[in-house]
Amino acid sequence: MNIQHVLVPGFEKLASFVFWYPFIMSLFWIAGTLIYIRYRDRDPEFDVSTIDWPLVSFLVPCYNEEETISETLHHLLALDYPSKEIILINDGSTDGTADILKEISKKHPEVRVIQLYENKGKANALHLGAHASKAEFLICLDSDAILDQDAPYYLMYHFLHKGERLGAVTGNPRIRNRNTLLSRIQLVEYSSIIGSIKRTQRILGKIMTVSGVVVAFRKKALVDVGLWDRDMITEDIAISWKLQQRFWDIRYEPRALCWMLVPETLQGIWKQRVRWAQGGQEVMLRHWRALFQWKQRRIWIVYLEQWISTIWSFSWLFVTLVLLFTASSPQEMFLWFTFTSFALVFMSLIQLLIALKIDSKYDNVKRYYAWAAWYPALYWIVNTIVVVSAFPRAIKSRVKGGYATWSSPDRGLTKSKS
Repeated sequence: MNIQHVLVPGFEKLASFVFWYPFIMSLFWIAGTLIYIRYRDRDPEFDVSTIDWPLVSFLVPCYNEEETISETLHHLLALDYPSKEIILINDGSTDGTADILKEISKKHPEVRVIQLYENKGKANALHLGAHASKAEFLICLDSDAILDQDAPYYLMYHFLHKGERLGAVTGNPRIRNRNTLLSRIQLVEYSSIIGSIKRTQRILGKIMTVSGVVVAFRKKALVDVGLWDRDMITEDIAISWKLQQRFWDIRYEPRALCWMLVPETLQGIWKQRVRWAQGGQEVMLRHWRALFQWKQRRIWIVYLEQWISTIWSFSWLFVTLVLLFTASSPQEMFLWFTFTSFALVFMSLIQLLIALKIDSKYDNVKRYYAWAAWYPALYWIVNTIVVVSAFPRAIKSRVKGGYATWSSPDRGLTKSKS
């Protein structure tokens, strides 16, 4: 399409950036994934009975989780990991969560409950759980998560064999509600986009974020960086940056499976993604000085990729609006979108196919590839709107400060939560 008629200085270059950036990044994630599989995906299997496993504290923060917490705890108690304690932190729930936790603690003395009467956020709840824990190693789980029986062993094996500077190991979240279009699209996303990004970032030596759904920490590393930031809306992204800027290593363990619920409504997905985008932007705004510190050079690529992605979202919106009002005909507008969409969808489908094939050894996800056709179109459009919407919120939160409280998410259950 000829776009030279558009009377905006530099518009042609901006349009080229809008097209080429996601195209090149898709190639980048594909290459990183293949390199990871070739050189890093070789951790040996081990006999759990031959290793002296350390005490682990399982921290589960809760807010209005009366529909999920009993199931999560049931599976935690069933884990055969030999040395564990379970700490449940109720962060001022307004439903029946407090009563459920009280009954659970009476029946299971190995479970400890911290009851808070005011919602002060997930980071604050984790703070208190870490202070109450007796173990040097913490495994933090969301309250809708079901941890695979072998996951604690895979997570802890890294701490026992990868050196004292290992601060965290992030697991592999898997989606367990798969009955709707939205949940299946997210299944493809978690298996392909998120998995590819984590594998590629691990090759680069720095990871943008651990998975808040399931992550193991060395307590000494957390204490060294001052634990979680209570004023950050995404505590998992914030703690990842704090650890790595203090030169604690973070690893990705795809064999540490954790089954979780995802939103099945557009409103639920919107709230979740705006929160993720806002959290990432808050971290970028807080840690901008890292870009000018030579000792932090290994994190520059991850930092710049985040900012360029944000700039791309605003650029895509600008280019789209300009073309919408300046195209000489509907056919011209249609040709622009058809060409760019075809190229990006083609690359995305290749990336999705490779990633799903890799993840199929952990989870039977290849049969969901047909749903991948929906993903590229929805992802680029929705992600752009989400990033643009989240940016003013991130700036406002940096000015306002205070506790970053949370609300009940859409867990994909029949009964929605407000």
